[in-house]
Amino acid sequence: MAATRAYLDYNASAPLIAEARAAMVAALDAANPSSVHTEGRAARRLVDDARRDVARLVNAKPEHVVFTSGATEAASTLLTPDWQMGRGAIRMSHLYVSAADHPCILNGGRFAPAQVTRIGVDRNGIADPEALAAALAQHDKAAGLPLVAIHAANNETGVVQPVGRIAEIAKAAGGVLVVDAVQAAGRIPLDMSGPYADYLILSSHKIGGPKGVGAIVAASDLMMPRPLVNGGGQEKGHRAGTENVAGIAGFGAAARAAHAGLDDMDAVARRRDEVEAIVTELAPDAEIFGNSAQRLANTTFFAIPGIKAETAQIAFDLAGVALSAGSACSSGKVGPSHVLKAMGHGDSLGALRISIGRATGAEDIAAFRAALAGIVARRAGKEQAA
Repeated sequence: MAATRAYLDYNASAPLIAEARAAMVAALDAANPSSVHTEGRAARRLVDDARRDVARLVNAKPEHVVFTSGATEAASTLLTPDWQMGRGAIRMSHLYVSAADHPCILNGGRFAPAQVTRIGVDRNGIADPEALAAALAQHDKAAGLPLVAIHAANNETGVVQPVGRIAEIAKAAGGVLVVDAVQAAGRIPLDMSGPYADYLILSSHKIGGPKGVGAIVAASDLMMPRPLVNGGGQEKGHRAGTENVAGIAGFGAAARAAHAGLDDMDAVARRRDEVEAIVTELAPDAEIFGNSAQRLANTTFFAIPGIKAETAQIAFDLAGVALSAGSACSSGKVGPSHVLKAMGHGDSLGALRISIGRATGAEDIAAFRAALAGIVARRAGKEQAA
């Protein structure tokens, strides 16, 4: 085992930044923010300050931010047939998702399987806008409104989706658009003040905040889903339960740092390009997925013929390099990538994901090079022996 380790798995969870840690420690003794006494009001200020920071990251109004226990809860809240507008009820009769979406979207939330349509993607993993338009043209408006959900950027490939075009199509069909911005937030600019999305899903630990905190960000307060968690009426009744003040404070600090660091993404992209140059140098037959499309600056997803992703992941780990074989959101299970399958690459192909951040340094890239060189050399030895 290497004495020092290189962490190249930011899309699974970015390391906790110092600002978030400090904010959490300072908030650990906070009182219940629903209490009206001095201590309660101080806790409420911590939550409200974080709400403003999270809203600023995506150019939204603070009052339109609802804190949750994470992105999965946010998705389960939004992906429901039952919505409210004032005191009235609104029905979403069908859900339209991308076939390459994250499982928390792909599984349909509170919709029955028969109420979910998966929209195909191209070889880069980009959702087909015309296929979505055709599906929405067949939507039975008498049964209810269509709900469209799409990831802003893929968690495995980093490919950025044409959300603006998808928003136009959804609006033209009278639909509502939910955008999973978990991987995109803090890596590309997001703007809820324009015609981007009706609702965003965010996650704290993808931007250097603590785990177990997420948010729904709405474009307006006109319409909201029926709550998933009911109780004491916290978060304006949209998500009951005493707020996780320390976690929310950490989320706010991470959002503030992520917003300030958006200009650093060019440097991150240069590091990613270094990684890809190493891959193609040491394994010229490697395939880098989605590299002909717009991608996040921090993500590389690649496969090398003759090298199983699971085996390579273990070898990298033993060499002191942490990376993923696909998504890390399935309780540690490694299996065929549904994203690659949707992209037309088949079931059996394994791939490795490297995802980096602003703190990734030259020593991390050097460790990756050394580990990959050893793995490729072992492949060559096996081929010669055969």
